[in-house]
Amino acid sequence: MLAQKSVIEFLNETASNSPVPGGGSIAALSGAISAALTEMVANLTVGKKGYEDVQKDMPKIIDTAGKYKESFVRDIDKDAESFNEFMKALKMPKNNEEEIRTRKAAMEKASKEAALVPLKVAKDALSLMDIVEEIVLKGNKNAITDGAVAAMMARTAALSALYNVKINLLSIKDENFVSEISKEVSDIEKAVCKREEEILKKVVL
Repeated sequence: MLAQKSVIEFLNETASNSPVPGGGSIAALSGAISAALTEMVANLTVGKKGYEDVQKDMPKIIDTAGKYKESFVRDIDKDAESFNEFMKALKMPKNNEEEIRTRKAAMEKASKEAALVPLKVAKDALSLMDIVEEIVLKGNKNAITDGAVAAMMARTAALSALYNVKINLLSIKDENFVSEISKEVSDIEKAVCKREEEILKKVVL
C-alpha cells in the first residue's frame, strides 16, 4: 500500500515511470498534511497558559482533524486503485460486439469512480478548512503559521484533486453525470479559494 511507504519510498515511486502514485494520490496526501498540521496546532494549545478559554474546543478539533487525516490517507490508495481499475478495463478484449460493449461499460464505470474519488478529496479538503480557520483563531499563536500552511495545503489538496476529476470527466459519456460533476467542481474551486483567502487574512504576525 502506498500509504504505508516511508516518505523517501513514496517520493521515489512518485518520481518513477509508474503512473501511480500520481496527482490524485498527491492531492490526498496534501489533505492529510493539512489535517495533521491542524491537529498539531490544537495539541500545542492543550494545557497552555493564556488559552484557558479554548481548552474545551481543542479535544474536538484534535478528534475531527485526526479523522480527516485518516480518511485522506485511505484516499491515497483509493486514487491509485481507481486508476488501476480503469487500466484493467482498458485492457479488456474487444474482439466482437459483445466484448466491445462490455469493455465500454467497464471503462465508463471505472472512469466515473476515478472522478468520484478525487471529488471526495476536494469536498473533504474544503470542509476541513472550517476547523483550520478555528485553529488559526483559537490556537497557540506561536504555531499560527502552521495553521496558515494547513489552509494552503487544504486549498492545494482541493484544487489538485479537482484537476484529476476534470481529466477523468473527459472519458465519460454520461452527459448528465458530467454536467452535474462539472458544476460541483466549479463551485468547490470558487469556495476553496475564497476560504483560503478568508483564513489567511486572520493570520496576524
